[in-house]
Amino acid sequence: MTRKIHQLGPVGQLAYLPSDFDAALRYWTQTMGVGPFYLMENVALGEAKYKGVPTGAIFSIAIAYWGDVQIELIRPENREPSIYTGEYAVTDQLHHVCIFVDSIAEARAVCAEAGAEILVEGKVGEDGEVIYVDPGAGPGHVVEILQNMTGADAIFQMIKDAGKDWDGSEPLRTLG
Repeated sequence: MTRKIHQLGPVGQLAYLPSDFDAALRYWTQTMGVGPFYLMENVALGEAKYKGVPTGAIFSIAIAYWGDVQIELIRPENREPSIYTGEYAVTDQLHHVCIFVDSIAEARAVCAEAGAEILVEGKVGEDGEVIYVDPGAGPGHVVEILQNMTGADAIFQMIKDAGKDWDGSEPLRTLG
C-alpha cells in the first residue's frame, strides 16, 4: 500500500508570503494576538536547489506560535529562483504547511511514492535537512518537510513559551 504524505506527521506550521511583511506582522500580532514573532534574517539553505538546480535564494522569516502551531511569515531578500519568486510565490494567503519529521530520507521516499515533485531541497544547519514538495495541486499547496537541526527544538520551545502569556510587548524580536 502506498504511504501518504499526511502519515509523516501532523501539520506543525502555517506559512505565509505576505506582499507587505510589516502589515502582516501587525495583523498577526494586533488583530490575531499571536506573538511575539522572532525574526531570523538573511537565511540561506546549505546546498540549496530549486527544481534540481543550485540557487542562492536568501530569505528572512519571522516565527511565532498560535497554540501548538507555528505561524511563519516569509520575506524574500533576493530574486534568486525559489518558491518565494516565480510561479510558486503566492502571496497574501496560505503559502505552505510544514511537517516536522525525524527522517528526511523516509519523507523523500513517501513523497516519491505519492508522486510529489521536490521543488526545493537544502541543508539546515550542520545536521538538518528540508524539502519543499508540490504534491500535485500546484502553487498554494506546497508542503515543507523539515528534519530539524540539532538545537532547533529548544529554540522553537523558547518561541512557543514566549507566546504563552505574551502581553503584546515587543511584537518582533530578533533571533540570532
